[in-house]
Amino acid sequence: MLANITRRPVISTCCIKSRNSCLAAGSTCEQQPMLAEDIAMPSAEPADPPLRYRVEAKCSTTKARVGVMTLRHSDVDTPVFMPVGTQGTLKGLLPDQILDLGCQIMLGNTYHLGMRPGTEVLKKFGGLHKFMGWPKALLTDSGGFQMVSLLQLAEITEEGVKFESPYDKTECMLTPERSMEIQNAIGADIMMQLDDVVKTTTTGPRVEEAMHRTIRWLDRSISAHARDDEQSIFPIVQGGLQPELRKVCAAELNKRNTRGYAVGGLSGGESKDEFWRTVHLCTDLLPESKPRYLMGVGFAADLVVCVALGIDMFDCVYPTRTARFGCALTRQGQLNLKQQSFKTDMKPIDEGCDCSTCKTYTRSYLHHIVTVEPVACSIISIHNVAFQLKLMNEMRENIKADTFPQFVQSYMKERFPDGQVPQWIVDALAAVNIQLSRTFGSNC
Repeated sequence: MLANITRRPVISTCCIKSRNSCLAAGSTCEQQPMLAEDIAMPSAEPADPPLRYRVEAKCSTTKARVGVMTLRHSDVDTPVFMPVGTQGTLKGLLPDQILDLGCQIMLGNTYHLGMRPGTEVLKKFGGLHKFMGWPKALLTDSGGFQMVSLLQLAEITEEGVKFESPYDKTECMLTPERSMEIQNAIGADIMMQLDDVVKTTTTGPRVEEAMHRTIRWLDRSISAHARDDEQSIFPIVQGGLQPELRKVCAAELNKRNTRGYAVGGLSGGESKDEFWRTVHLCTDLLPESKPRYLMGVGFAADLVVCVALGIDMFDCVYPTRTARFGCALTRQGQLNLKQQSFKTDMKPIDEGCDCSTCKTYTRSYLHHIVTVEPVACSIISIHNVAFQLKLMNEMRENIKADTFPQFVQSYMKERFPDGQVPQWIVDALAAVNIQLSRTFGSNC
């Protein structure tokens, strides 16, 4: 599908009319015609592609839709929330427990798995699925996010990212080619390209530089991808909070015949108003026939809003990370089970939840063991992941029934019973024709 690399004369994609210099390679191009960078041109799709996506239902009011991704290891119903197993494990949970929750796809991280256990071990086992005993689908992040989170250890150049190993302090280089090599060894159904990630709040020429470099790194990733009949690359729309840069990036990515797309560079400190407007723009720019993945988003209200804005896939460490701090997720918000008010509370975390945690344990018992006994992390994580998956299933069912706007209004009323819905949620939903003011009155 993505094998042929050609060169042809075009206008440089580095040139944006509002700019006078080409930042992508650290030199000027003065908006003159030039020989294009190597561009991955689409070839014929395999007869049995490793990712097939079909839209099964659309909301008649919003941009929400229900679809099915058919992958090598599993069908995945969308919209989907994907739990994060950075090191090849979901902290505190066994693969069998995750399967029992109905999880169809989870994440691993290229950066960490490439460092430990490394590609040789993964190849010996035939990939991460067999190594960790997980029969369903996997998606791997490229390691690009570590450019931001570990920037004090990293140096970014056109070649790639030079960084210090957090394990043995040796110097390492992660390039687009190396990222593909590691992800091919991992064998995930969906792989992310290595992108040049900058903090969301970054301004100035560095944002444009990173956007153009992300496009060039995509072409290098496509060229290096050795298992296109088994694994699919998703490119990542970058461009910070600048709509014109997002438009340029999406237009370039759309030229590459990939099987899905991701929206990156958000949930990094930007305002919620900037967040939803960027998501709304990007879903308008990406093909309706391909799945759209919003990286690093996991708060329940954010999931509901972004499904309405047309996103199909989400991931976040939040459900399991917050469990390790003794916090459980409910429709009314987060419960901090460490608080003394739960000491004699005989109710389950959520009386409407049928997960094994809510069937078995009281808030009082969980208060007794949180942050003290390691098993508490597992018990609360089971509920938190179940909560996220149930929320996605409810949204899918309501989209199919074309009652999604009513579901959103009901959800927001339950989440914000005092009617004080954050203004960004009101504005975001109004952009896709859901008027919360009808439900919440003047408090909106």
